[in-house]
Amino acid sequence: MADARHILRISGNDAKSFLQGLVTNDVDKTSDGLVYAALLTPQGKYLADFFMLADGEDILIDVDASLAAPLKMRLSMYKLRADVAITDADLYVHRGLSDAPEDGHLDPRDPTLGWRAFRDVAQTDDTTDWTSLYVTAEVPQTGVELHSDSYILEMGFERLNGVDFRKGCYVGQEVTARMKHKTELRKGLAKVTVSGAADPGDEITANGKPVGTLHSRAGNQALAYLRFDRATGEMQAGDAKLMRP
Repeated sequence: MADARHILRISGNDAKSFLQGLVTNDVDKTSDGLVYAALLTPQGKYLADFFMLADGEDILIDVDASLAAPLKMRLSMYKLRADVAITDADLYVHRGLSDAPEDGHLDPRDPTLGWRAFRDVAQTDDTTDWTSLYVTAEVPQTGVELHSDSYILEMGFERLNGVDFRKGCYVGQEVTARMKHKTELRKGLAKVTVSGAADPGDEITANGKPVGTLHSRAGNQALAYLRFDRATGEMQAGDAKLMRP
């Protein structure tokens, strides 16, 4: 089954402008389909990632269930005098890989991840191995690759259509823009091949030096957070040997 999700509803006359000044992607794009985005700290670190979709004048936010309450609280802190209401939407996320139904919206992160729809009954027929698809597409997951020390550009958000560099200011924008204009990232998410026993969370070493951490694994492939200048040649994690493709 897919990870548990929760849907928030942002409503009120200022709903779109309120979110536009906070999140990493362009809220105006929600009229055309799902928009992937994140909320960051002022220091540019990850707080939450989610999908946004326009529902009339409202915006629906599809977020991992574990982050719904803290996200709702954080958004409420920013509300001040804005005409905005942040409520729980009585809706459920449905997902699939077949042709998108009429109410389905394509996952903007990668075409191999199918469609999402928001309905008033829970989905009971999803048996997809999503972890395998995430690893293949190098898509980080909430609470696994993505955590409070993450920077979204190191996690591939530009490639995953999760950040818009032309939309104007948002929380954490200055740090994100500086990272964008570096010559190259020194650390980040990468796919590795794994031969042997190793578990998510295991430290990765090369030539006896720590180079990163192993995360989601599917068969002989996994996602890892690596220091790129050291992560060359054969690496080790647990009892396994690792290589970058």
